[in-house]
Amino acid sequence: MSRKILMTAEDIRRTLARIAHEIVERNRASKDLVLVGIRTRGVPIAERLAALIEKFEGLKLPVVALDIGRYRDDIFPSDTQPLTRRIDTPVNIDGKSIVLVDDVLYTGRSIRAAMDALIDLGRPRQVQLAILIDRGHREMPIRADYTGKNIPSSRDEAIKVQLLETDGVDKVAITNSVRNKPVGTENGILLKKELR
Repeated sequence: MSRKILMTAEDIRRTLARIAHEIVERNRASKDLVLVGIRTRGVPIAERLAALIEKFEGLKLPVVALDIGRYRDDIFPSDTQPLTRRIDTPVNIDGKSIVLVDDVLYTGRSIRAAMDALIDLGRPRQVQLAILIDRGHREMPIRADYTGKNIPSSRDEAIKVQLLETDGVDKVAITNSVRNKPVGTENGILLKKELR
């Protein structure tokens, strides 16, 4: 399996600084901004963006973690454990400007699931999307408002984002491995699920 590094720790740092500036510029008039990180790697990215915005503007934004497991349509119910909560910090999102944050935008199904989870929690004024990597291959009409890097890739390649908080290192790599993995059989047919 060949592997190519696409972003180093310094590339990620500079990219997140740019995205933080773009969020501030677009939402300068909004005092009700909330960053919502999609578990798993969207959460530390959202926390880093909040720290950068506080450093640049002196504005401390709330950051919450959103678990979308039960809302995904590409994971079988037996693959997920029952969830007792969807968001780690109680927050009233009614009338708020939400910036959803995730590491990779691929088919769009994770983001659709995140929007469903948000609507169950309240009615935000608007929802924006910040993504570290956009790799294309959309299956839903979803696009990012803030994109770190566009990386055209084939469906037979995998984009692997690693972050210090979750993986002990900051880097983004692309490999030629297939992103589907078997999850079981049904009537003798091997079932697969896409990981994003």
